[in-house]
Amino acid sequence: MTSRLFSLTRELSIRTMLFTVVVLVAFAGRPCRAEPLAITPFHTFNQSPLVQIYGLPAAESAVVQPSGKGCTLVAVDVANSYLKRETTREALLLDGEGERITLALRYGVGRSLELGVDVPFVAYNGGIFDGFIEDWHEFFGLPQGQRPNAPKGQLRFAYAKDGRQRLEMDQAGLGIGDLRFTGGWQLYHDGGENPVALALRGSLKAPTGSSSRLTGSGSTDLALWLTGSSDYALPGKWGHAAVFAAAGGLAMSDGQVLKEQRRNLVGFGTLGSGWSPADSFALKAQLSGHSAFYRDSEFSELNSGGMQLIFGGTVALSSRTTLDIALSEDVIVGASPDVALHLGLGHQF
Repeated sequence: MTSRLFSLTRELSIRTMLFTVVVLVAFAGRPCRAEPLAITPFHTFNQSPLVQIYGLPAAESAVVQPSGKGCTLVAVDVANSYLKRETTREALLLDGEGERITLALRYGVGRSLELGVDVPFVAYNGGIFDGFIEDWHEFFGLPQGQRPNAPKGQLRFAYAKDGRQRLEMDQAGLGIGDLRFTGGWQLYHDGGENPVALALRGSLKAPTGSSSRLTGSGSTDLALWLTGSSDYALPGKWGHAAVFAAAGGLAMSDGQVLKEQRRNLVGFGTLGSGWSPADSFALKAQLSGHSAFYRDSEFSELNSGGMQLIFGGTVALSSRTTLDIALSEDVIVGASPDVALHLGLGHQF
């Protein structure tokens, strides 16, 4: 049964990536946008199996949807993790690959108000990118850690402390994650083609996923954050550039995953920039980080916060449809996956 579920989830991730490629080819010959391409943060966050189960949000745009307008997003995050730590009191193993597919909707319901919902689907398997990640680290001279000696294609997330097994998950499968209900309030917008904007955003995560399968946390989480951006027209034919940032806090009720060691309050933030030399594409990079989700451990991977460098770009497939493509690398080693792939297909309506 486990091998069958592994095959199904592996096939799902491959089909999702193939679908994205097909969409890119289908739209490649269509007209580009008539207005400057909006430079916004990547709609992704730490995909560690011990973090993505909570309500940690993406930074999102500083411009909320206008009244009567909306957007949809299909975001695919593929993250490969390998971490093994042992002491006399504790043992931690995170070995596997996760795919998170998020169906998101945002809609403007008033002059300055936006409402939305995120429906995530989370899958785990032994991984098909183990070899790619070792080659990636070798090419860029990054540390491999214990990866070369680790078994390939294994799925096991486990944590033990003081002789008691506190986490054990080794079953491949696909399930619905924790639903998120979102809102945004436009605090400031200067009305320009290259705007300066500030928005207050929030999200409420409901415990609809499974904590035992790590598709959910079992907790109800509330996040509030400010997100701002400033866009600049560049001289000549150099297009435009933007800087963006977000900062906020996440409050969580008692869940079911390592609940004796879980923190109930976490801070998070994002800082990034982008450059669009033409209306058809933009290059972007951002640093996204958060404080620790856990405590009372000898392992810094649990006790410390996480930070990721996310870099890639946006391609305008049509005047209303865009595709984000990005890779992320863990800046604080072990607190987030070694390498993660992000694809985000968005459409305005």
